Amino acid sequence: ELENQLTTKSKTLDELKQSLALNGSAEQMPEALSLRIAELCEMVDSIVSQVAELKTSMQSILEQWKVYDEVYAEVSLMTTRYLYCINQCKPSVVSLDALKNQVKTLQ
Repeated sequence: ELENQLTTKSKTLDELKQSLALNGSAEQMPEALSLRIAELCEMVDSIVSQVAELKTSMQSILEQWKVYDEVYAEVSLMTTRYLYCINQCKPSVVSLDALKNQVKTLQ
Protein backbone atom coordinates (compact mmCIF):
# COMPACT_ATOMS: atom_id res chain seq x y z
CA GLU A 1 0.00 0.00 0.00
CA LEU A 2 2.82 2.36 0.89
CA GLU A 3 4.52 1.62 -2.41
CA ASN A 4 1.29 2.46 -4.27
CA GLN A 5 1.03 5.78 -2.44
CA LEU A 6 4.64 6.60 -3.29
CA THR A 7 4.04 5.73 -6.93
CA THR A 8 0.99 8.00 -6.98
CA LYS A 9 2.92 10.89 -5.41
CA SER A 10 5.76 10.38 -7.86
CA LYS A 11 3.33 10.51 -10.79
CA THR A 12 1.79 13.68 -9.37
CA LEU A 13 5.23 15.28 -9.20
CA ASP A 14 5.96 14.25 -12.79
CA GLU A 15 2.63 15.70 -13.91
CA LEU A 16 3.44 18.95 -12.09
CA LYS A 17 6.81 19.13 -13.85
CA GLN A 18 5.19 18.52 -17.23
CA SER A 19 2.43 21.03 -16.53
CA LEU A 20 4.94 23.70 -15.58
CA ALA A 21 7.04 22.89 -18.63
CA LEU A 22 4.01 23.23 -20.93
CA ASN A 23 2.81 26.48 -19.35
CA GLY A 24 6.11 28.23 -19.69
CA SER A 25 9.80 27.77 -20.08
CA ALA A 26 12.03 26.87 -17.18
CA GLU A 27 13.24 30.48 -17.04
CA GLN A 28 9.71 31.75 -16.38
CA MET A 29 9.19 29.30 -13.54
CA PRO A 30 10.16 30.83 -10.21
CA GLU A 31 13.46 29.47 -9.02
CA ALA A 32 12.10 28.62 -5.57
CA LEU A 33 9.36 26.48 -7.12
CA SER A 34 11.84 24.70 -9.35
CA LEU A 35 14.11 23.98 -6.39
CA ARG A 36 11.15 22.78 -4.31
CA ILE A 37 10.07 20.34 -7.03
CA ALA A 38 13.61 18.98 -7.29
CA GLU A 39 13.75 18.66 -3.52
CA LEU A 40 10.42 16.80 -3.47
CA CYS A 41 11.67 14.43 -6.17
CA GLU A 42 14.78 13.68 -4.11
CA MET A 43 12.60 13.07 -1.04
CA VAL A 44 10.38 10.65 -2.96
CA ASP A 45 13.46 8.78 -4.23
CA SER A 46 14.83 8.60 -0.69
CA ILE A 47 11.52 7.29 0.66
CA VAL A 48 11.31 4.69 -2.10
CA SER A 49 14.80 3.54 -1.17
CA GLN A 50 13.89 3.38 2.54
CA VAL A 51 10.74 1.40 1.77
CA ALA A 52 12.79 -1.10 -0.24
CA GLU A 53 15.23 -1.49 2.67
CA LEU A 54 12.35 -1.88 5.11
CA LYS A 55 10.74 -4.51 2.89
CA THR A 56 14.00 -6.49 2.81
CA SER A 57 14.39 -6.17 6.57
CA MET A 58 10.81 -7.25 7.22
CA GLN A 59 11.26 -10.27 4.95
CA SER A 60 14.27 -11.33 7.01
CA ILE A 61 12.33 -10.86 10.25
CA LEU A 62 9.40 -12.90 8.92
CA GLU A 63 11.78 -15.73 8.00
CA GLN A 64 13.26 -15.66 11.51
CA TRP A 65 9.77 -15.80 13.05
CA LYS A 66 8.96 -18.78 10.85
CA VAL A 67 12.05 -20.60 12.16
CA TYR A 68 11.06 -19.63 15.72
CA ASP A 69 7.54 -21.01 15.22
CA GLU A 70 8.90 -24.30 13.87
CA VAL A 71 11.37 -24.70 16.75
CA TYR A 72 8.71 -23.72 19.30
CA ALA A 73 6.34 -26.38 17.94
CA GLU A 74 9.11 -28.99 18.14
CA VAL A 75 10.03 -28.04 21.71
CA SER A 76 6.38 -28.04 22.71
CA LEU A 77 5.92 -31.55 21.30
CA MET A 78 9.05 -32.80 23.05
CA THR A 79 7.90 -31.26 26.35
CA THR A 80 4.52 -32.93 26.03
CA ARG A 81 6.18 -36.30 25.37
CA TYR A 82 8.51 -35.79 28.33
CA LEU A 83 5.64 -34.97 30.68
CA TYR A 84 3.70 -37.99 29.44
CA CYS A 85 6.69 -40.26 30.09
CA ILE A 86 7.20 -38.80 33.56
CA ASN A 87 3.54 -39.40 34.42
CA GLN A 88 3.63 -42.96 33.08
CA CYS A 89 6.93 -43.95 34.64
CA LYS A 90 6.56 -42.67 38.17
CA PRO A 91 5.70 -45.33 40.67
CA SER A 92 2.35 -45.24 42.36
CA VAL A 93 2.43 -44.03 45.93
CA VAL A 94 1.91 -46.84 48.39
CA SER A 95 1.47 -46.68 52.17
CA LEU A 96 4.09 -48.07 54.52
CA ASP A 97 1.73 -50.80 55.73
CA ALA A 98 1.05 -51.94 52.16
CA LEU A 99 4.80 -52.13 51.50
CA LYS A 100 5.33 -54.20 54.67
CA ASN A 101 2.61 -56.62 53.54
CA GLN A 102 4.24 -56.93 50.10
CA VAL A 103 7.62 -57.64 51.71
CA LYS A 104 6.05 -60.34 53.93
CA THR A 105 4.35 -61.86 50.91
CA LEU A 106 7.62 -61.98 49.00
CA GLN A 107 9.48 -63.55 51.89
